Amino acid sequence: MSDTQFDRNAWLARIGYAGPLTPTLDTLNQLIFAHAHAIAYETLDIMLGRPPRLDVPTLQRKMIESRRGGYCFEQNMLFRAGLRSLGYSITSLQGRVVRGLEIDAPRPAIHMLLKVDLPEGACLADVGFGNLAPTSALRLVPEVEQETPHEVMRFIDVGGELTLQARLKHGWQHIYRVIPYPRYDGEYEITNWYTATHPDTPYQGNIIVAKPGPNRSRITMYNARVTVRDADGHAEKRRLATENEFRDVLRGEFGLNLSDQEIDACVAVMKAKGTGDAPHPFFA
Repeated sequence: MSDTQFDRNAWLARIGYAGPLTPTLDTLNQLIFAHAHAIAYETLDIMLGRPPRLDVPTLQRKMIESRRGGYCFEQNMLFRAGLRSLGYSITSLQGRVVRGLEIDAPRPAIHMLLKVDLPEGACLADVGFGNLAPTSALRLVPEVEQETPHEVMRFIDVGGELTLQARLKHGWQHIYRVIPYPRYDGEYEITNWYTATHPDTPYQGNIIVAKPGPNRSRITMYNARVTVRDADGHAEKRRLATENEFRDVLRGEFGLNLSDQEIDACVAVMKAKGTGDAPHPFFA
C-alpha cells in the first residue's frame, strides 16, 4: 500500500499539531498524543455494513477529510503514513489481544501496531487500541515501568512475546502480546476482512468508541453506556436513552462527523444484535 498520496499537511492540521517535524523521540511522543486525542477509536462503519478499506487515499478521506475515527488497522495505517512522511524508520507488527483474558491465552494476531527505530532504541507506537492505547511511545524492553500521559505501562516477556501491561486501579492489567516479526500489508488485509465481517466479532452489533481525555482521563462508549475514567481509576458511568443523546455524545464528546441517519442506523443495529450492558472483555 503506497504512502505516496499521503497529505501530511492535512493530517497535521486534523490532529492539531504544529510542533517540530524532525523524526525524534520527542516529536513521536507529541504526534502520538495529538493523533490519539483528535481521532477517536470507533468501529461504526462495520455496524453499517461498510468493512474498512486500508488504502491511504480512503483512510485520508474518512479520518481526515470526513473527520471520522477508525479502528486499529485504519488508525495505525494512517499514522504509519504520517511517520514515514517525516522520515521515521517503521516496522509493521501485529499483536495478540489478551485484554480481559489469561496472559498466555492462545490468541490470533488481530491487532496492528508499529515499531519505530530511534537512536534511543526500538519503540512501540500504537494509536489504535481504543481505551488503553498508549498515549506516548514505549521502549520495547521488558520489566521497565514507563510513564505515559495516562497510565504507567510496562512489558513483560511471555514466551518470547513482549506483553504490554497497564497499571490500573486494581493492579497490572495485560493488554496484548507483541509478535516481534515484521508483517506484510497483505496480512493486515486478511485480518481486517475477518475482523470486520465475521459474525462473532464484537464489532458487528455493538457501538464501540474510545478516546483519551484531559487530565489523564479516558472516555469510552459501549452501546448505551458511556464511561469516564479518571487518572486514579475512578469510573463515572451513565446510560444513554434517546437517539438525541447518542447523537450528542458521538458528535460532541467523540468528535465524530456522523449523520442522523448513520447514528440512528447504528442504534437500531445495537438494539437488534448488541450484547447490551455485558461488554466484550477487550472493552471492559
